[in-house]
Amino acid sequence: MQTRSRCGIHKPNPRYANLHNLVSIPTEPKYVKTAKNHPGWSAAMEEELVALAVNQTWKLVSRTADMNVIGSKWVYKAKLKADGTLERLKARLVAKGFSQVDGVDFSETFSPVVKPATIRMVLTIATVKNWALHQLYVKNAFLHG
Repeated sequence: MQTRSRCGIHKPNPRYANLHNLVSIPTEPKYVKTAKNHPGWSAAMEEELVALAVNQTWKLVSRTADMNVIGSKWVYKAKLKADGTLERLKARLVAKGFSQVDGVDFSETFSPVVKPATIRMVLTIATVKNWALHQLYVKNAFLHG
């Protein structure tokens, strides 16, 4: 049962609460050419390329006949704050790993992430021993493999 005010005033629909914030957020481009024309996206792409170069993510080698060259693509994401406003534009250059062949292109794979049980154990030990805890953010964490 829905009740209405006699004067015709209704609560705003929460679905439209952050609609005013979405107007100022740039759309996530599908093509590199589109992204390069936007100053925010092109700056995010440049930041990603610099991070890849600084972390020596790859080295350029001469191509041989038996090499499987793996393609790449740009993935764009607009990161939002809790209030729905734009925090930053993020661009990632990702490899198309689905074209890799096991034993030819790689021998092992791993992700350097911490298991939740390990975090709980460290927090428990720190609490029992009254250790001071600090946190940090590792930018481009997956490049440090």
